[in-house]
Amino acid sequence: MPSEKAAAGLYSPDAAHIGAGSPGQIKAYVAVWQGFFGSLMIFVGSIGAGWIANGSPMFRHPLVIALRTEGWGVTTSTILLTAGAMLLVRSWLRLGQRLKDWGPGSLRSVVVAVAAWAAPLMFAVPIYSRDVYAYTGQGRLVLEGQNPYTAGISTLSNWFSLGADPAWAEAKTPYGPYFLWLARWVVGITDAQPDFSVLLFRVLATVGVVLCVVYVPRLAELHGINPGRALWIAVANPLFLISFVASAHNDALMVGLAVAGMYFAATGRHITGLLLVTASIGIKPITVLLLPFIGLMWAGPAASWARKFLFWGATAGISFAVLAVSGIPYNLGFGWVWAILDPTPGYTGYSPSGFLGQQVEVIANLLGLPGSTVATGLRTLMKWAGIGLVVVLMFRGDYSRLVRRAALAFAAVVMLSPIIQPWYILWFIPLLAVTGIRDDWQIKSLYVAVTFFVAFGAQDQISVLSFVELNVKVSSLAFLVAVGFTVYLMVLDVHTRRLLIRSSPTQLLRRLERRLRRSE
Repeated sequence: MPSEKAAAGLYSPDAAHIGAGSPGQIKAYVAVWQGFFGSLMIFVGSIGAGWIANGSPMFRHPLVIALRTEGWGVTTSTILLTAGAMLLVRSWLRLGQRLKDWGPGSLRSVVVAVAAWAAPLMFAVPIYSRDVYAYTGQGRLVLEGQNPYTAGISTLSNWFSLGADPAWAEAKTPYGPYFLWLARWVVGITDAQPDFSVLLFRVLATVGVVLCVVYVPRLAELHGINPGRALWIAVANPLFLISFVASAHNDALMVGLAVAGMYFAATGRHITGLLLVTASIGIKPITVLLLPFIGLMWAGPAASWARKFLFWGATAGISFAVLAVSGIPYNLGFGWVWAILDPTPGYTGYSPSGFLGQQVEVIANLLGLPGSTVATGLRTLMKWAGIGLVVVLMFRGDYSRLVRRAALAFAAVVMLSPIIQPWYILWFIPLLAVTGIRDDWQIKSLYVAVTFFVAFGAQDQISVLSFVELNVKVSSLAFLVAVGFTVYLMVLDVHTRRLLIRSSPTQLLRRLERRLRRSE
């Protein structure tokens, strides 16, 4: 059994005596190959069940036609996609079990796993989300001299052929100026051809993944955390790879720049760190939450309150000045600020705020109260509570735990928001991983969250042509496969079931029987 320190992921110099060819590292490659096979299943399944733009020439390929118009093709693709995603979950869990000693060779094993699992996803049809097609539309807006902060993609000619969700038709972009520059660059190269555009946006997202691979281990070592375990938690997890490689979300570049910026700031290179975080804000503005913690690092451990406020002002001033200048090209201005202040309305039922609001609404209606108003008030209160926690973490806490405080601030805003998309939790998981996720309820909560969102995305985001007739709805089929695989992981698999319940069902029954005998 590993020591409590090793189980918590703490880095020990003694681990240097464990060779890179130890049994744990050798066995790790079994999990790597299994995960690679899972990614290949996702790749094949995505051809028949992923999101293909209406204007894509892929629709003229005989194999694609068969997989997307024939019942057997759609059914097979759905099963492959869902089972492959769940196999990737199991491979990730088993990789952590096989590398439980977390010797120095473990970091290399995790890097190999990330590369092997991501490779097939680089060429998959977009799955779990089709936001990447909206990026092409926003790039076209900039290229044609329009402002994505004031115009939706419906102003473009033939916009529907881009493949974007109609919800983006009138929506203003929530992204920063740098990402709009990049989107314009992509569209300029591809002439808005949807498949090539997806590939280039995926390359940009992969840059963010690579930044995480480089700087997550470094930031972890800085905090005395095992770098291999931190990378396994933050980057090798299937939700990260599916969302940031297969889905090509621009959040990957945002997170990569933020992690790199936090590393440079934490090692005394504050201006470099500040500029990297500013670049992250320029991709997606939510990382503005990190600026106060960059300012505290810059102020130093013994800073007075006057000095802290001075450096908070300097940090915000430099960052916002750079972003202001960055808004001059293409007349983008400070539109990203309004994107933050004008959030998407509504809620998701699986967010804590959304779920509690639903229950409160039912109870309030039973009591004769305006349930909808009460629920909205609760969700608003929880959202502001998250912002309040950010302020508390700015003012209270040890200097040595500034990265941890930034991670908790990020988590508070995300978890108390009424809308949580599956990839939102990836915004703060890397910063939590580099500052320590214990091998107790903390890692178990991560197992549950990752498995839930992978299973949820598999059945929630499947593309099926409207005229295809099926005996069973593909969402129901995907749900059954995902739930069946989850039950297998929790109950039947002799390896993975130990992760949530340390004892087998038989052992639990025997313990209960012994306790009953003692009580007699």
